[in-house]
Amino acid sequence: MTSLIEVKDLSKKYKVKKGWFRTEKKTVLEPLSFKLEAQETLAVVGEIGSGKSTLAKLLVGAARPSTGSICLNGQQLQAGNFKQRCQHVRMIFQNAGSTLNPSLTIRQQLEEPLKLNTQLDEEQRIEMIRATLHKVGLLADHMHFYPHMFSGGQKQRISLARAIILQPQLVILDEALAALDLSLRAQLINLLLELQQTMGLAYILVSHDIDVIQHFSDKLMVLREGRVVEYGNTSDVLENPKDIFTRNLMLSQRKSKIMA
Repeated sequence: MTSLIEVKDLSKKYKVKKGWFRTEKKTVLEPLSFKLEAQETLAVVGEIGSGKSTLAKLLVGAARPSTGSICLNGQQLQAGNFKQRCQHVRMIFQNAGSTLNPSLTIRQQLEEPLKLNTQLDEEQRIEMIRATLHKVGLLADHMHFYPHMFSGGQKQRISLARAIILQPQLVILDEALAALDLSLRAQLINLLLELQQTMGLAYILVSHDIDVIQHFSDKLMVLREGRVVEYGNTSDVLENPKDIFTRNLMLSQRKSKIMA
């Protein structure tokens, strides 16, 4: 049976200058492989420079892999084919406000991907925008508002609406929950889980929050210096962590809970 997404031997090397006339390749992500099914979530954790952001960029098509392949429903995603990629793989960042154009209404920002990637007429696009705003817990009239008129939590919902309006299959959450307070974070997690069930979405979550990872993810990958040091079911990895980074992460989380 074909998995929703299958990553094989994906890696990334960058050229770095060594002196005036010499360059060498620096490996920032060593070859890694994984599979993910519909309605599954993979959490990716690691220190700064571990390769987790590079992995997210490769999956969303913002960087070209040095080796390996990414297949979606058995079809290989071609590097540089942005139309193919943006229809199926979307990304939500930590600071939602910075990704919204302050001079455009929410309608204009949600309508743009529909104009570029669908054959829908104006009436159909407006109906799709209404339905998508409703899915993320906002009002249809919000399409006429500008970003500065929304709270941080609402802006994150707008970013989510923009991510799902093309009905993708994979959504990458790059620290998308980190800037929210506990109450808003819980609300957004519940919304994401509901959308995952109704739309059949797969998520890749980049996060350091063990509580979120435990509640939200099915699988966990731990990266260290560009290498996968642990990978498996979330509960198995967290109950029996083998790598020092995973152990320290859990220890620091426990300490913060005690201090709280």
